[in-house]
Amino acid sequence: MTAPASSRRLSASRQTDDATLDGAPERAIYVIVAHPRWRDSHVNRRILDAARSIAGVDVNDLYSTYPDFSIDIAAEQRRVARADLIVLVHPIYWYSMPPLQKLWLDEVLSWGWAYGHDGHALANKDLWLVASTGGPESSYRPEGYNQHDFSAFLPAYEQTARLCGMRFLSPHVFYGARRSDDATLDAHVSAFAGRLATYPQWPELISMADAPECQDIPATDRPSGAMDLANTNDGDSTSANAGRFA
Repeated sequence: MTAPASSRRLSASRQTDDATLDGAPERAIYVIVAHPRWRDSHVNRRILDAARSIAGVDVNDLYSTYPDFSIDIAAEQRRVARADLIVLVHPIYWYSMPPLQKLWLDEVLSWGWAYGHDGHALANKDLWLVASTGGPESSYRPEGYNQHDFSAFLPAYEQTARLCGMRFLSPHVFYGARRSDDATLDAHVSAFAGRLATYPQWPELISMADAPECQDIPATDRPSGAMDLANTNDGDSTSANAGRFA
């Protein structure tokens, strides 16, 4: 009998992770938290603390780890490679992510590793967005001042996952962070912690399709070496990385 996809992912991860803690739950989770100003955080600090409280979960506070924006790409790729679930935790900044989180994606999810020719390091992993917004949920409606549902701002996340052969899980969103009450925030954080502690035994994952295969990209769409990079002189000097298109 063929093992479920979640079991196959966990097995493959453990084979590549010699640092797995004895007695830890059968999951490998990497939580990446990006908040530029912790003193102003009402929601994400609670999420960070909750993630750190769960045994066996790898947690990275990006702005504390890389205050100079100099990302250790090799170290990050090792942490990502041994994870089954990658969690992006951040406030929504201008309908997207904070700058250091974007830089992390640009540099860590590289051509030939995360996507493209022989780039399969993220295949069959899950990607989960845990986000917070300043505006209330009512503002993310066609009749609200953001003029779109929150899902309308997710294609970049969804396509990043698809390009790399990952499943994009339903986001865990906290709306109206600036005016939330304690009870609502407590319930949100508790739900987040419960999800981490029980992954991958989430009811919706049982019937969810496996991750798509990494999408092929024509070699002509991506530079194949230093010479190609040198000849790409059109304002896109780092076009070997995903998301940096001319």
